[in-house]
Amino acid sequence: MKLGIVIFPSKKLQDFANSYRKRYDPHYALVPPHITLKSPFDAEEGDLKSLTSQLEEIAIKHQPFSFHLSKVKTFHPLNNVIYLKVDPNETLTALNEDLHEDSIIGGKPEYGFVPHLTIGQKLSNLEHDDVYNSLQMMDVDHEETVDRFHLLYQLENGSWTVYETFLLGKG
Repeated sequence: MKLGIVIFPSKKLQDFANSYRKRYDPHYALVPPHITLKSPFDAEEGDLKSLTSQLEEIAIKHQPFSFHLSKVKTFHPLNNVIYLKVDPNETLTALNEDLHEDSIIGGKPEYGFVPHLTIGQKLSNLEHDDVYNSLQMMDVDHEETVDRFHLLYQLENGSWTVYETFLLGKG
């Protein structure tokens, strides 16, 4: 089965991101706006008990924290993803590192951790340039507090749903 670990932001921020995702993100209907902590990885159903136990330990270790979105950025030329940039944050980085320990199912990440909220992807080069050039002028200044993360699994139709939620700092 395919799993992933994410943070879902507030409804207000999800609505804002979705106002762009509807037009620019073909995954709009498959998963709500999120900050990816651990990219999709394969696991066996038998691994879930061990994995959720490990995730509970990681959640207890970290306290709720705030994050700040500051601007629109892109991963171009690596790929044509346009996103809201999450400013560097020690707690978020430490949480990501803990989720990628060798003992955690899913292994090491393919890319370095760049916390972000995707608002557009799989765009042609021309569309990417057009959309990015208009959006990068947008004034982004949003801060909110996170107190949980979620283990998701992918359904047969490609959509994602929550398997379990982990509260930060709660034993």
